[in-house]
Amino acid sequence: MTPAPVPLSGPRFQTEPAELYREMRREHGAVVPVVLDGDVPAWLVLGYRELHQVTGDPVLFSRDSDLWNQWERIPDDWPLLPMIGRKQPSILYTVGQRHRERAAMISDALEAVDPFELRSHAERFADELLDAICAKGETDIVGEYAALLPVRVLATLYGFAEEQGPGLVTALNDMINGREEALAGQRHLATSMARLLADRKAEPAHDVVSRMLANASGFTDEEVMQDLMVMMAAGHQPTADWIGNSLRLMLTDERFAASLFGGRHSVAEAMNEVLWEDTPTQNVAGRWASRDTQLGGRRVRAGDLLLLGLQGANSDPQVRTDGSALTGGNKAHFSFGHGEHRCPFPAQEVAEVIARTGIEVVLDRLPDIDLAVPAESLARRPSPWLRGLTALPVRFTPVPAR
Repeated sequence: MTPAPVPLSGPRFQTEPAELYREMRREHGAVVPVVLDGDVPAWLVLGYRELHQVTGDPVLFSRDSDLWNQWERIPDDWPLLPMIGRKQPSILYTVGQRHRERAAMISDALEAVDPFELRSHAERFADELLDAICAKGETDIVGEYAALLPVRVLATLYGFAEEQGPGLVTALNDMINGREEALAGQRHLATSMARLLADRKAEPAHDVVSRMLANASGFTDEEVMQDLMVMMAAGHQPTADWIGNSLRLMLTDERFAASLFGGRHSVAEAMNEVLWEDTPTQNVAGRWASRDTQLGGRRVRAGDLLLLGLQGANSDPQVRTDGSALTGGNKAHFSFGHGEHRCPFPAQEVAEVIARTGIEVVLDRLPDIDLAVPAESLARRPSPWLRGLTALPVRFTPVPAR
């Protein structure tokens, strides 16, 4: 009997995703039939080799969502439309030469960020956030710190005035939480970004937005604005979860205890371990088959949606033969994607500097930080897409603000 498609929802993505991916692989193989909200069918690619094939062939497995053979079934209020958009003028859905030009524009704008300036911004905002909580002796280090830090740094790099930072934090977190405030958050971000573009067209400065506007490839203001919104959303929440997931690992796994007493090498190791074992971006939508094909023993039809199972591929037993062993410096994970549509390398570097600085500042200023609740009580957001803690309660010896 053929196993039924797996619903891509439910509490197990929150409580035991590793076991769930193992079950999917055991019952269905490397390419799993799944159903999204409203019984919309798709394929979840869990095999490392198969995911490499999908992300490495942008012609057969296209990023063009217009190819989807399910659009006639999708209502206007489908909850996943913000994630699987149609005719969006952003880099996410651009293909071919135009995509390569847009990716180069973004890479060039981010590559020009001074690494010392970046770390200085990250340290300053980290200190500012810790000043608000360090005298209390306890806090939710996710809600009051990790979830607020990346967007403040990114907003400064892009060219926003500092007083706009807190409002952008609220808007982005509202968008990502996906509740009733999500659309209002999206509007705030779009309005703020449009105003910044107008200001920088009138008066260029030394920032990411000015460099993107100065690009010679002829992008419209709408295209630049859409790409900036993608960069802000993609750069904020996964980085915030990278900080939170890494701190959780360091506070609960004795292999990383040395980092709590000043060992910096363990911070980098813990961050890399998270990208393999507990990656913030678990599953990504997606790619669309441009013609009938075979993948992992499955018959994939033209227009079928394939979801990128990043965490499933990272834990594929064919590449992780000993899942209990530390990954060390191995960076062959899929956490930043692969192929033409991967996260641009300069963006990866920006995220890593923000996350590592955020973790190091916490350990420097709160050296005896410890969990304030049993490790097994920590809860995750109930999402198959992004994996992060809802809260990380900690306690520490109160210290004065700087």
